[in-house]
Amino acid sequence: MTSVTNAYESLPSWTYSDAGYFKDEMEAVIRPSWQLVCHQNDLPNVGDYVTLDILNERVVAVRGKDGAVRVFHNVCRHRGSRLLEGGQGECGQRIRCPYHAWTWDLEGTLINVPYERDFEAFDRNEHGLATLPSEMFVGFIWARLDGKVDGPGVADQFAPYLDEILPYRIDEMQPLGRVTLRPRAVNWKQIADNYVDALHIPVAHPGLSGLVGNTYGMEVKGDIHKMWGDVMETRKDCWSTRAYRKILPEVAHLTADKQRHWAYYRLWPNVALDIYPDQVDFMQFIPVSPFETLIREVAYVLPDDRREMKAARYLNWRINREVNAEDTAIINRVQDGMASSSFTSGPLAKTEVCLLDSVRRIREALPQTWSRQKP
Repeated sequence: MTSVTNAYESLPSWTYSDAGYFKDEMEAVIRPSWQLVCHQNDLPNVGDYVTLDILNERVVAVRGKDGAVRVFHNVCRHRGSRLLEGGQGECGQRIRCPYHAWTWDLEGTLINVPYERDFEAFDRNEHGLATLPSEMFVGFIWARLDGKVDGPGVADQFAPYLDEILPYRIDEMQPLGRVTLRPRAVNWKQIADNYVDALHIPVAHPGLSGLVGNTYGMEVKGDIHKMWGDVMETRKDCWSTRAYRKILPEVAHLTADKQRHWAYYRLWPNVALDIYPDQVDFMQFIPVSPFETLIREVAYVLPDDRREMKAARYLNWRINREVNAEDTAIINRVQDGMASSSFTSGPLAKTEVCLLDSVRRIREALPQTWSRQKP
């Protein structure tokens, strides 16, 4: 069986299931990339925190006494215990390990060690909480798992679309609920590939297709894969899409061309911002194993007491709930089908620019993808 070398071919099927390749992929693709931890308004008060678990890393963002948000490894420097529990919470004025009571202030400085004099040549300054490189972009807190500070920042990566994104005032938005984790029994690339696959929209998503019709488009600029569509009247309308189109009120700070515009921005490789006139969602595809992924997501909104806006946000959720259910069925079918001995890879159309870019990036990060045959 020949290896895949054609630039217009999908990734080999074995790359969606091989344990050794999964490990290499995490190190070469996921770990060096920026990961979204939370929004600044998830942390309104001193001592508020949000955690993120990914690739065996325990990450926590904490609001300090000085108002700054810092990102630490959520791990005790004594025996490695997890420090702060749950996805979100409040720790007061300090971070205290529940195992031996080592304690840090909110800036990560070690301030208390029981039986400290029993530790030979002990220096508190050497045991502050370990930090991760972090930055804020449009109100979201981002961190790099590999600890490096080289390469472009998040703002640099989104630079081609800053003029589009900034008018939405995302940095002012408030969370609409708490972060949700949705498990999927597929390889992370199934979810990421499907997210940027435009050809399946009219086939697999009658509701979404009925909402945006033939306006759905896609493009690649740098590290961003963008998809978009405009809310319009079509013959495929269902109740939710008709109601959303009718009820959605004007948003004063958006230009006319954005009043009915849905846009999706995927930051390579596994974080996406879904930007609507009424709200913004983030989605993060967290790899767990070759056959397990968590979709981490939550919506953010600007304060708006209008009944029409509240109804539009409910309808947005209803439409996307159906899309998510349809996508889950699709990715399960693809993951199952790729196990067949009859399938090695498939052709990609030249218009599938986002998928083609994904293949190129993984090819460059992991050359062994193309030198191996299906096990």
